[in-house]
Amino acid sequence: MVWKELFGRKDKVEQQSPAPNPAQEGESEVSDLVDETVEDELDDESARSGFFTRLKSGLSKTRQGFVGKVEALVKGRGIDDELFEELEEIMIQADVGFPTTMHLVDRLRERVRVENITEGIQMQTMLQEEIVDLLEDNCESLTLLGPPPAAIMVVGVNGAGKTTTIGKLAYRLKSEQATVLLGAGDTFRAAAIDQLQVWADRVGVDIIAHNEGSDPGAVAFDTVAAAKARKSDVLILDTAGRLQTKTNLMAELSKVYRIVTRELGRDPDEILLVVDATTGQNAMSQAKLFSEAVPVSGIILTKLDGTAKGGIILALSHELKLPVKLIGIGEKYTDLQDFDAKEFARALFS
Repeated sequence: MVWKELFGRKDKVEQQSPAPNPAQEGESEVSDLVDETVEDELDDESARSGFFTRLKSGLSKTRQGFVGKVEALVKGRGIDDELFEELEEIMIQADVGFPTTMHLVDRLRERVRVENITEGIQMQTMLQEEIVDLLEDNCESLTLLGPPPAAIMVVGVNGAGKTTTIGKLAYRLKSEQATVLLGAGDTFRAAAIDQLQVWADRVGVDIIAHNEGSDPGAVAFDTVAAAKARKSDVLILDTAGRLQTKTNLMAELSKVYRIVTRELGRDPDEILLVVDATTGQNAMSQAKLFSEAVPVSGIILTKLDGTAKGGIILALSHELKLPVKLIGIGEKYTDLQDFDAKEFARALFS
């Protein structure tokens, strides 16, 4: 739990979800929200077990395209240079990326030499251990330690799942007794504003929104001002789903960041880049260019349940030193969870 653990200012009280409005779009989703609020009362062990099962299922395509091929490669074989070369090929095809692949293979070569390993099958466990070590080198949880309002900027291209992720994060924080304010900073698309409004209504949180085409900087200014005036615990600011190749739009994002920083009197607590796992290596170029515009603090990796390219998580962590803080593996409100390197590797290799 993000808010309860990091802030500790809210006592655990019974959560009352907003009553569904039959005339309101998304009535069924509101009912789902009420059901999931009840599910939130389950003990942590059951919740973790349920999420691990969904994570394992969600990683099935990556497991087949990566781990399954590794297992078939090493089974019944001795270790030689040809084995390592074939392993490199499998990892690159799984979107692990060339630099990260070479790092992992070099680590395996060294361990094989030092530990005097001769059977290929033993390398599978070693690879799992090396993946955990690699991910834990750049592993951080969501950090909201500044004075209220804690500020989260969310960036990413259209189609990555940014609006849905903001809604799920708002739900999670509210369920932990935080007061949340959303800012509809993607003013280039009317649909983006409308979608975020629907999520605010579903979750039961306030939103600051201007008309389509208005200045995103003005939305950022008003969102911070409203969060202060209303004594909100957390503000989450959406930003334009800009294509990272549009220089003027990236400059606009930089301006929004400067406004938020100025009005807060400090840096935002988090600047989170939402990345669609199905895009594979294209996620690397997105992360690099967004990081040039704003100081990205972490990644939310979405749609892991629909891709064989889950190896991109290794490249993002190793090459860009960006921690994956949250992962999305489904459509449920509770399918946005903290990233755990050991659980991820265990689900991938099991």
